[in-house]
Amino acid sequence: MNYQETIDWLFAQLPMYQRVGGANYKIDLEKTHALMDLLHHPENKFKSIHVAGTNGKGSVSHMCASALQEKGLKVGLYTSPHLKDFRERIKINGEMISEEAVIRFVEKYKSTFVKLELSFFEMTVGMAFDYFASQKVDIAVVEVGMGGRLDSTNVITPLVSVITNIGLDHTQFLGNWLAKIAAEKAGIIKGKVPVVVGRKHAETTSVFEESARYKRAALLFAEEQKRPNITSDLQGIYQKENKQTAYYALQLLPEALRPTLTELKKGFENVVKNTGLLGRWQTLSESPLTICDTGHNEDGLKMVLEQISQSPHKNLQMVWGMVNDKDVSVVLKMLPKNATYYFTKPSIPRGLGEDVLYEEAQKQSLIGKKYATVNEALKEAQLNAASEDLIFVGGSTFVVAEVV
Repeated sequence: MNYQETIDWLFAQLPMYQRVGGANYKIDLEKTHALMDLLHHPENKFKSIHVAGTNGKGSVSHMCASALQEKGLKVGLYTSPHLKDFRERIKINGEMISEEAVIRFVEKYKSTFVKLELSFFEMTVGMAFDYFASQKVDIAVVEVGMGGRLDSTNVITPLVSVITNIGLDHTQFLGNWLAKIAAEKAGIIKGKVPVVVGRKHAETTSVFEESARYKRAALLFAEEQKRPNITSDLQGIYQKENKQTAYYALQLLPEALRPTLTELKKGFENVVKNTGLLGRWQTLSESPLTICDTGHNEDGLKMVLEQISQSPHKNLQMVWGMVNDKDVSVVLKMLPKNATYYFTKPSIPRGLGEDVLYEEAQKQSLIGKKYATVNEALKEAQLNAASEDLIFVGGSTFVVAEVV
């Protein structure tokens, strides 16, 4: 198989949560452990930081990786989902895994993967861990895909566990109240491994405290600590919280791996350059100012909307699309009424049809039109926008993926 055939097989072989919904959500890690046996336990062959959370885990993961790179370490980075290329999920010092390495891995194990009935996510985690072990990384930053307790990444024993914050997302799998979701995230806490929790919340604090106490893991709430005077090239206002979480996570590493303050500052200032992070309050063009952001759940969207309100502009043009397993009415109620909307559908099976989105938006008195594709919607927004307007593209990671 060539690279495209290999990727097509990975995506098509079994249902994948990120594309088709919850058909492949599992009840235990039995298959992941079987995969680790098959691969001769690569998860035990590299040091790691494990990052979970509802929002911010991707940014925190990239910040940590960037700072560790500035220390001169060989740093693996596993994140999901990707925006443009599958290989974005697996990087070493900002360089994506090669197409050849992806092909070799799949060809070597494909028949066994079929017998084990592995999910896309399990196969991808196996690929990442096998790659990091074979390349002898000094440390890997590993982002949880969804939840924590049952996530395929949860077979590592990291040096530090990180939980950024807790909000309502993926409620059909993780629960529809914060304490239940927190319990799923707390599933990454390991025995005697220190854990940093970004945000302290009345409904979740006791969950983390109890889990840490049971695991005899030192617990630190980053929000309660002194805010470091550190800037970053990641411009979203929500990055203040993420910077603080990443900073204190790095402080808990052993001295030999811990970046100095100088290295840490340089790392935070060069996240995009060092790691290739995309889609976080990213400027697509200057005139008219066009911004995209992957924030899509209630908690993340609040911060994005706050930043939009603080950004100078005359008129607001919103290119907006969603996926079909979100609470559409809750999200649409949050959106500003004084914007012009270009409702669209991300080009994945899980994308919410533009007709449905448009009808729901009308119920919330949002003014706009519907477009069959994201690019069509963006082109129309660009035609209608004056130079002093702001065009915002968002609503879903998959919408952003089509414009970056």
